Amino acid sequence: QVQLVESGGGLVQPGGSLRLSCVASGVTFRYYTMSWYRQAPGKERELVASISSAGGQTNYADSVKGRFRISRVNDQNLVDLQMNSLRPEDTAVYYCKARNDYAVRYAYWGQGTQVTVSS
Repeated sequence: QVQLVESGGGLVQPGGSLRLSCVASGVTFRYYTMSWYRQAPGKERELVASISSAGGQTNYADSVKGRFRISRVNDQNLVDLQMNSLRPEDTAVYYCKARNDYAVRYAYWGQGTQVTVSS
């Protein structure tokens, strides 16, 4: 059974930082590209950042470049999203996604974690 469990969300003031974590189980983690998405109320789910299976390539949405950093530790089945200089428009539910590099039909989502940026 595949599980992606996110943690680290919460309430933070504008300009603050949060670190989201996602731990995967039931998959061979090193075969999966990992991504963070977010969905704000009334909006489509959007890609925030992704990292290749070996960790050598990362990709960021323009809106978070220079503020967010994605990283992974394959030995721990862990992917993190460090979020700095947070803005109210970063408020959303953040989801972790795993996509198999060899069979893209094998894609899994976490349950999401709420991030609220407000004073």
